[in-house]
Amino acid sequence: MIDRFIFTRYRTSCYHCGKEADQVIKAVPYRAQVMCENCGATRIFIPRVEEVAREGRYTPIGCYDTWEMVVPASCRNCRVTGPHDMFIGCNHFTVRCRNCGFTHFYKFDLEYMGQCPIDTEDEACR
Repeated sequence: MIDRFIFTRYRTSCYHCGKEADQVIKAVPYRAQVMCENCGATRIFIPRVEEVAREGRYTPIGCYDTWEMVVPASCRNCRVTGPHDMFIGCNHFTVRCRNCGFTHFYKFDLEYMGQCPIDTEDEACR
């Protein structure tokens, strides 16, 4: 099994802090997450369905804009490393192999804020 499936960034306004910042996107077969590099706001998604699906949007429009991007990844189904369509919405995260159509469909599970480092003197962390 491939443990490191997708690791990329997407620059946009953060839903939490509102600042223009890189959103760090990580996806592996058992979990996906989106984290704001500025404030640490993180959304965790867990697997819901894996199947071979026809081309099209699997992710409905939610409370935030849907992010659409193409990322390189190794497919767990056909084993080809190539372009994958990725859609991230407020409650759904979908990755689809363009070669064979294998789709990872994740659902929203958890949201949290990154904690401040223990050795910080920052007033905001107290």
